[in-house]
Amino acid sequence: MTSLVAPYVPAEALRLPAALPLSRATPNVFVVPAHNEQENLPRLLADLEARPELFPPESRLIVVDDGSLDATAELVEAYAGPLPVELVRLEQNQGPGAAFRAGFAAALGSSAGEALVVTLEADTTCDLDALPEMLARAAAGAELVLASVHGGGHMLNVSACRRLLSHCASAVMRLALGVQARTVSSFFRVYRASALREAHAHYGDLLIRETGFACKAELLAKLTTLGARVEEIPVDVDGGRRVGKSNMRVLPTLLAYWRLMVRQAAGWERMPA
Repeated sequence: MTSLVAPYVPAEALRLPAALPLSRATPNVFVVPAHNEQENLPRLLADLEARPELFPPESRLIVVDDGSLDATAELVEAYAGPLPVELVRLEQNQGPGAAFRAGFAAALGSSAGEALVVTLEADTTCDLDALPEMLARAAAGAELVLASVHGGGHMLNVSACRRLLSHCASAVMRLALGVQARTVSSFFRVYRASALREAHAHYGDLLIRETGFACKAELLAKLTTLGARVEEIPVDVDGGRRVGKSNMRVLPTLLAYWRLMVRQAAGWERMPA
C-alpha cells in the first residue's frame, strides 16, 4: 500500500546533480492538458506541424483530455497528420494538476533516458517562437526553463483586472515560496526528464497535490527546494488567440495559492492533505 505521506528528508540531503549538456538528438516530449479545447487544438497542431525541428527522433505530443464534454478527445484520436500524437484520457474533469500527473507519467514511463518535457497550454496563447531558446537553455544545463510574461514579456488582449491579478499573484507567491522566478504559474515550460524523476523520487505521489492552476507554482517551488537550476525566457501571452473563455477560476486559484503558502511554511513532506 502506498503511504499517504512521504518520509521527511531534508532538502539539503537530496540536491539535484549538476545537469550535463545534451545532444541535439535528445527527444522532446510535449504534454498538453486539454479541457473542452476542440476549437483551439487544430490551431495548436498546425503551429507544431509548422515547426518540424521541434520533433527529433522519439519525440511525441501527449494530449491529456481532462474529461472534456466536447469533441476534444475524438479530435485527437482522429488526427492523421505528421506529428506523433498520443491521447491520455481522463474520464472526468479533475483539473490541470491531475492532467499533468497523468501526462508526466506517460512521458516519463516511455522515455527510458533523458528527454526534454515541454508543457503547453492547449489554447495557443503563448508564443511558440520562444521555444527554441527555451530548449537550448535546457540542453545547456537548466533543469527547468520558464516562459516568463512577467520577466520581460507582455500580456496582450488580456483585461486590466486579469493583468493586475497575475502580477500580484506572481509577486506574492515568489516571496512566499522563496523562488526567484518572476512568472510562477504559466503552463509553458521545459523540464529535464531527469529533474522530474528526481523530484518524484523525493516527493512520490505528493509531488503535485494541487488539482487546479496552482499546481505549476507548487511544482516550481518543490523543484527549487531540491536545488533545480531554473531559468526564464521572456514570452508574450496573447489572449486574443484563444477561442472561448479561460478555464481558470480566480477564487479557487487564490485559495490554492494560500494552501501552498501554508504547506511550504510547514514543510512540504510533513503537511497532510
